[in-house]
Amino acid sequence: MPQHATSGLHRLTRTHKLSVAGVAAAGAAALVFTVVPGADADQGKSQATAVENVQPVAFSAVGTAAKAQQATITKQADDSAAKGKAEAAAAKKAAAVKAEKARAAKAAANRSAVRTAIPAAAPKAVAVKPVAAAKPVAKPVAKPVAKPAAKTYPDNLDGWIRESLAIMAKKGIPGSYEGIHRNIIRESSGNPMAINNWDINAINGTPSKGLLQVIAPTFKAYHVEGTSWNLYDPVANITAACNYAADKYGSMDNVNSAY
Repeated sequence: MPQHATSGLHRLTRTHKLSVAGVAAAGAAALVFTVVPGADADQGKSQATAVENVQPVAFSAVGTAAKAQQATITKQADDSAAKGKAEAAAAKKAAAVKAEKARAAKAAANRSAVRTAIPAAAPKAVAVKPVAAAKPVAKPVAKPVAKPAAKTYPDNLDGWIRESLAIMAKKGIPGSYEGIHRNIIRESSGNPMAINNWDINAINGTPSKGLLQVIAPTFKAYHVEGTSWNLYDPVANITAACNYAADKYGSMDNVNSAY
């Protein structure tokens, strides 16, 4: 630092140098008067007055210039220190990045070395069983649905009554085996070809016929679909008579005499 202060003095102007020289001359004259006795008092006063008239401006200017120079030097030092800090921080960061790259490269090299050192295990051969050819699936053959065989009834009074009851059940005609059998025995004794030629119906030209002695107009009016139109047919005769009795008396079971 002292060398900078000395170099600042070399920048003094010519006026500054003359002022310093005058001050030095005045000081020397004062010393002469002090040393030489008997000198003229007036001359001493004149010299003293000359010394007093030297203005201290030069010293003031020198001090201001020195302060300015010192401020510049201080600023330069601060700038240099800040720059040094920034450069040091950048260098530290660069060193950290370089170290991290080196660490990553070393880790990668270690992993590569491990993979090279351990040979990959050869895959085991897996025995593949031959797949048997799929057998064709036989489609089920739809068997024809056999229609239930029509029920057959014996060709006698019991069979006629039972077949009539089956038809009556489908048509919703009431009646029972006992009621039908009882009235057949009373009316015709079980003879399907029986005919009454002597009662009022016969006199009127419409004789009663069949197992239950039905006249032709009644048979036609109460004939049951699905049976024969022959008045002497046992099943047709029974079902028509029971249909008529259900309409007039509620059921053949309620008939106990001529009807």
